Amino acid sequence: MSFAQGEISLSVENVDLKTLLVEIEKKSDIRFTYLNQLSDTNKDISLAVTNKTVEEILNLVLSKKGMEFTRTGNTIAIQMRSPQNRQTAPTKKVTGIVTDSNGEPIIGANVSVKGTTTGTITDIDGHFSLEAIEGQTILVSFIGYSSKEIDITDKSSYQISMSDDTQNLDEVVVIGYGTVRKKDLTGAVGSVKSEDMMQRPSTSISQSISGRIAGVNISSNSGRPGGNQTIRIRGYSSINATNEPLYIIDGVPGDINILNPNDIESVEVLKDASSTAIYGTRGSNGVIVVTTKRGKNEITVNYNTYLSLNTVAKKLDVLNAEQFLAVEDMIYANAKKFDPNGFASGKYIDPSVKRQDYLVGNTKGKRELFKMEGGKLVPLYDIDWQDMLERNSFSQIHNLSFTGSTGKTNYGVFLGYTNDQGIVKESKLERFSGRVTVDQTVSNWLKLGTTLSYSEVKERRIDTRVGYNNVPRMMIEMIPIVPYKYDDGTYGRREDYGGMESADNPLAQINENITPYNSNIFMGNAYAKITFMKGLDFTSTIGVNRTINMNPYYNSTQSDIVNGVGGNQASITNNRSLQILWSNILNYNAIFNKMHSLNVMLGQEAQSYEYFQNVATIDGISDDYYQWYNMGAGSTLKAPSSNYTGDKMLSYFARINYSFKDRYLVTVTGRFDGSSKFGEDNRFAFFPSAALGWRASEEDFLKGNKVISNLKPRVSYGFTGNSGIPTYGSMANLSTSGMAYPFGGTRENGIGVGSLANPLLRWEKTGQFNVGLDLGFLNERISLSADYYIKHTTDMLLNAPVPTTSGFRSISTNIGNMRNSGFEFTLNTQNIQTKNFSWSSMLNFSSLKNKITALSQGDADIIMAPNNLTILRVGESVGSFFGYIRDGVWGENEAEQAAIYGKLPGDAKLRDVNNDKQINESDRVILGKGIPDFYGTLTNTFKYKDFDLVIELQYSCGSKIYWDGLGTCAMRQGIANSLSMVLDTWTPENQGATLEQIRPSNAYYNSLKDDARLYNGSFIRGKNISLGYNLPSDICKKLHLKALRVTLSAQNIFVISQYPGFDPETTVYNTTTQNEAFAQNIETFGYPKPRTFSFGANITF
Repeated sequence: MSFAQGEISLSVENVDLKTLLVEIEKKSDIRFTYLNQLSDTNKDISLAVTNKTVEEILNLVLSKKGMEFTRTGNTIAIQMRSPQNRQTAPTKKVTGIVTDSNGEPIIGANVSVKGTTTGTITDIDGHFSLEAIEGQTILVSFIGYSSKEIDITDKSSYQISMSDDTQNLDEVVVIGYGTVRKKDLTGAVGSVKSEDMMQRPSTSISQSISGRIAGVNISSNSGRPGGNQTIRIRGYSSINATNEPLYIIDGVPGDINILNPNDIESVEVLKDASSTAIYGTRGSNGVIVVTTKRGKNEITVNYNTYLSLNTVAKKLDVLNAEQFLAVEDMIYANAKKFDPNGFASGKYIDPSVKRQDYLVGNTKGKRELFKMEGGKLVPLYDIDWQDMLERNSFSQIHNLSFTGSTGKTNYGVFLGYTNDQGIVKESKLERFSGRVTVDQTVSNWLKLGTTLSYSEVKERRIDTRVGYNNVPRMMIEMIPIVPYKYDDGTYGRREDYGGMESADNPLAQINENITPYNSNIFMGNAYAKITFMKGLDFTSTIGVNRTINMNPYYNSTQSDIVNGVGGNQASITNNRSLQILWSNILNYNAIFNKMHSLNVMLGQEAQSYEYFQNVATIDGISDDYYQWYNMGAGSTLKAPSSNYTGDKMLSYFARINYSFKDRYLVTVTGRFDGSSKFGEDNRFAFFPSAALGWRASEEDFLKGNKVISNLKPRVSYGFTGNSGIPTYGSMANLSTSGMAYPFGGTRENGIGVGSLANPLLRWEKTGQFNVGLDLGFLNERISLSADYYIKHTTDMLLNAPVPTTSGFRSISTNIGNMRNSGFEFTLNTQNIQTKNFSWSSMLNFSSLKNKITALSQGDADIIMAPNNLTILRVGESVGSFFGYIRDGVWGENEAEQAAIYGKLPGDAKLRDVNNDKQINESDRVILGKGIPDFYGTLTNTFKYKDFDLVIELQYSCGSKIYWDGLGTCAMRQGIANSLSMVLDTWTPENQGATLEQIRPSNAYYNSLKDDARLYNGSFIRGKNISLGYNLPSDICKKLHLKALRVTLSAQNIFVISQYPGFDPETTVYNTTTQNEAFAQNIETFGYPKPRTFSFGANITF
C-alpha cells in the first residue's frame, strides 16, 4: 500500500514504538491506533531517515517486531502479523562473510536471525548462509568481539566486519575514594559483581564472595545461623593487633555481615599497597569495598526469594549403649593395672555392681536404666544424642526492591527478610533490613545524595564456648544409656548413672539456658558533589554508623549448669557504638594532547568512634517467669560492670593517576594519619605507595596480534599501617580488678594501675612489594591475572616481659617482625562457544608462606594459645603447633624400656627428643602449622539456551588441624561417652593400635599435647552446584514481566578429607581470650556445618 502524503525526515535513538509513532504523528497528518497489549516498551528503535514515506518507515520497523499495519483514510491500525501472513512471508537466501577488523575471516562465529530459532555458524573461510525474511535482523556474535546486528534489505550478500570487544578491559572497578577502568589498574584488585554473588544463595556477603578472589581466604567459623566468616587477605599481618580487613560500605566503614547480599552491586578487594595505602593505618590487612545498588533508569520492581532445606552434612561415630557399657567394663578391668593402689582401696566402682544397684554413686535417686533380658542386664535406653539434637531445618530469604528515575532524581527502596533455622535445635536467626537511596541532580553543577539503612537481627544461639556448657561437645560425650526425658517429664542427667562427669543432657542445656542476641544497626550517609568545571569536582560526605546490641542470658531454675556450677542465673549485656566519618574529596581529571591522561585526587577525613558497655548479673531467681526481664527477682545481685572507650582519627591523603598514550601507567599515593590511640610523639605517620603499569599489548609490535590480546605487567611498592590495638594501648590503665584492700577488718574496693604506660608505642607498619601480570589471549577468550607479593610487617605489637620489681608481668611494645609471601592467579577461559551452548571456567590459586623474622628478648620463643599449644619462633610460621611426637604405644616386649620413663605397656610412647631418659618440655618440637600452603577454587559454568549450570570446587592443602576435643572424647574414658575409635585401642592382642590402652581418666591418662591429635587439614569440597533457567523474553512479555529466573542449588555437597572431625575447614580456638593468629585450626567442638538445598526465584516487573 502507499500513502498520498509526502515524505518526512526523522531521527530517533533508543526509543520505544509508542514514542516513534508520536514523532511520526507530529510530522504528518496520520493518526495511529493499536491495542494496549501491543504497546512495545523496549527502547530498541534507532533510525535516521531523510525523505522517506511513512510506509517505508513502518515497513522497516514493524517487520522486526512481527507486526503489520492497515490504513483507513488517515488512520493506521497496527496489529500483530496474522499467522497466514507469517507463514507466507517470502524468505530468501542470505549469504555473507564475517571478518575481524583486519579483514581476516572469523571461524565459528554465531549467525542467527534475531527473534527466531534460525541460525548457523561461519565456516573455515568465515562464510555463512541461511534463510531469512526481508526486514528481519541478523545477529552476529563471537567470543572476544562486540556483537553486531545487520538489517536485511533487498541485498542478498553481506560483508560483516567485527571489532574487538574491549568491554571487559573498559569495565569500571571501584577503588579507594574513586573508580578506575580495569585496563588502567596498576594495583592488585579483585572484583565480584552482583550477578556472580546471586549464583550462590546465602545470608551474608562473605559467604557469597568466598572462593571467588585469589589471595582471599574466607573460612567458615561456624555452621550456626548468622555464623560469621573469617576473612584473611594475603595471610596474617599482625600477632596481637587485628588481622581483619577494613570494610568500606558506600564510602563509610562498617560491618558487611549485617548487609543483605541482594542489595550489593559489587564487591572489590584491594590487596596490594598501591590500592590499600590510600587507607593508611587501616589498610595493612587489605580493604573490602562494598558498593550497594541504587536507583536508575525506568521504574523497576524486583522480588527474589530463596527457600532452603538445611541437612546434617556429617555425624561423628560414637559408642552406642552396648559399646559404652563394654568399654566401661574394659576400663574397670584395666584400672587394676594402671592404678593398683587405688583399685585395692575401692576407688573404682565395679560396673556390674553399679548396674545392679542404681543407687550406687547416684546422688539424685534411683532411675530405672536397665532390665533383665536373657539372664543379664541390658540397657533400657540407647540414645543417639546427635540425632536428638540435630534436625533438618528450613530457611527463607525474601527481598523486594523498587528503583527508578524521574529525570533528575534517582531513587531506590530495598527491603529484605531472612529467617534461618539452624540444624541444631533451638538455634535460629531472623533479620529485617531496609535501605533507601536518593540521588538528586539539583543543577548542572550540584548533585546531592543520601543512603539510609536499618537492620535488625534477632538470634537464638546455642553455647559453643569451650567448657562444660558446649552443646556440640555434649552431643558426643553425653552417655547413651540415659534418656532425653523420663516418663514424669524430668530430664535424664549424667548423675543418673553413677561416676559420670563432664557432659550433661544437651537438650536440657539448650532448653534451660537461653542465649538470645539482638542487634539494631543504623547506617546513613549524605553527600554533596559540586562540579566547578569540566574535570574538576568536589565531594563532601558525612557518614554515621550506630549499633545497639542486647545480649541477655538466662539459666533456668531447673538447670544443673551455670558455668559448670549448679544454680540459676540471669544477665544482660548491653553495648552500643557510634562512628562518625566526614570526608572531603577534590578530584581533577584532564586529557592533554590526546596522549596524557591525568587524575589528581586530594582528600581529608576525620573519624570519631565511641563504645559503651554495661553488664548486670543476678543469681537465685525465684521463678523462671522473670528471666532477665526483672533483674530484681534474684536473691543475689552481682557487682555490675561497665566500660567506655573512644578514639579519633584525622587524615590527609592524595593520589595521582597518570597515563601516557593509554599505555604507560603511573599511580602515586600518600596518606598522613593521626590516631589518639598512640603516644603523643607517635600519633602521626605517613604511608606512601607507588605503582607502574605498561599496556604492552597497545604497542605497535603487539597491536593486532591474533594470539595476545592483552599484556600488562604491573609493579608496586608501598606501606600501610595497623591501628587495631586497644583504644588506650599507650596509656597506663586504672583498674578495680584485684584492687580490694582490708580496712578495719572490712574489705573495701580500690582503684589502682592495671597496666604500664608506653608513650613510645607506635604504629605497626607493613611494607608490601607486588609484581603482577595481566594477560589475555584470543580476544580475551583466555585471560590470566597473576601476582607475586612480599609483605613485611615491622614494629609488631607484642607483650614483652618486664622485671617483676615493676609489679607487672609485661608491657605492650613494638618488638617483632613478620613476613608473608605468596603467588596467586586467576585464570578465566571460554572453553566452548556455539550458538546454543557455552562452557567457561575460572580457576584461582593462592599460595602463602608465613615466617616470624624477629621477636622480643633476643628472639626468644613465645609459647601461646590454649594449654601452650602453639609457639612463636623466629624462622617459623605463626601459629605453629608445639608438642610431643608420639611413636605409638609401648608394647609388652618394651616393658623395661617403658619403665625408665615411668610407663607401662599400653601407655603412649612419646619421643625422647634430647635422649635424656625423661619426657619433659625439652622434648617438644614443632609439629606443623594451621595455615595452608595453598588454596583456591575451580568454577565451571555451562550454558545451554536459557539454562545455566554452575559447579564450584574448593580446595586447600598443607595445613594441619589439632583436634583438641579428642582429649575428652577419645583419650579420657570412663566419665562420659567416647568416639567409636576407642574400640581400637591398645590391648595385648592389638599392640599395633595408635591409642593407648583404655583406662579410667583419673588413672594417669596422657594429658600431654602430642601429634596423635594432629591431622592433615587438606581437603577438596563440593562447594556449590546451581542450575538456573531464564524465562525467554517473549514469554516474559506475555506475562507482563521484564525477567524471570529460577534456580535450584546445593551447597557443601561433599568433602574429601582425612580429617575425622565435623569439617576440615575448622574454626580457631573457640574463645575470645586468644588471638586467632596463633590459634588457627585448633578444633574443640564447634557448630557443625549444614548441607543446604535451595530453590530460588527472581522476578523483575
